Amino acid sequence: MAELRRKRSVSVGLGVGLPAFAALCLAAVLWGVLPLDETEQLLVSPAVVAGICWAGQLWYVGYSVDTVGLTGGVRRRLFGLANTLTLLRGALYAVVAGFVVVPATTDLAWVPALCYGVGAVLDKLDGTVARSVGQQTALGARLDTAFDTFGFVAAPLLAVLWGLLPIWYLSISAARYVFLAGIRWRRLRDRPVFDRPDSDLGRYLAGVQMAFITIALVPSTPTDLVWTVAPIVLAPSLAVFARDSLTVSGRLPRTNT
Repeated sequence: MAELRRKRSVSVGLGVGLPAFAALCLAAVLWGVLPLDETEQLLVSPAVVAGICWAGQLWYVGYSVDTVGLTGGVRRRLFGLANTLTLLRGALYAVVAGFVVVPATTDLAWVPALCYGVGAVLDKLDGTVARSVGQQTALGARLDTAFDTFGFVAAPLLAVLWGLLPIWYLSISAARYVFLAGIRWRRLRDRPVFDRPDSDLGRYLAGVQMAFITIALVPSTPTDLVWTVAPIVLAPSLAVFARDSLTVSGRLPRTNT
């Protein structure tokens, strides 16, 4: 009985307590950093938006942790160096999301580019650290994918709202959700779902996307140039999602690239 209460306590802490506490901390930090003369004219504070996004990501962390048999070892894996870098990346992406309620004329327009750019660097660093110290886990991979997906929604959405990227660039944000929805649809209808191609191309293209979106968010980058290059950068990534969708549905043979 005591063991059950302990597991339940840890589950509640990871699923509710951690997201709430972290969201309040992030919102408080941003509230103190952002100029009052800018935020007081907004309907919603960017600090509040960032806090909510951060809480949502951390709720996913709690949801991702298998609470059956939760031990200190699992908590150490969750807050190991590699996963801590991944969690920090999620906080930076939450800050980017907070700026969706801020006009592009803000004096802090450089902050989203900085946060997303640092997050992109951490994306490469956390995987390297995990491989170096032997902390590669299914949980770490799931968190990495979740925060990547969130970043690919928050940053392009902000860039579109600020007029830095065309609205059709949001197709990169929708692509993963469409891909996952297709897999779920096939499984609900008891249709076979095949493995994705064993390829590093998608990861390389994701890195290109992160670099391009970071550059697009930099205030001094010529917007006309960004709009011209955007379809060239976007097309290969969408093509890879299309290839993977056709492969998992069995319409294309699985190949190693």
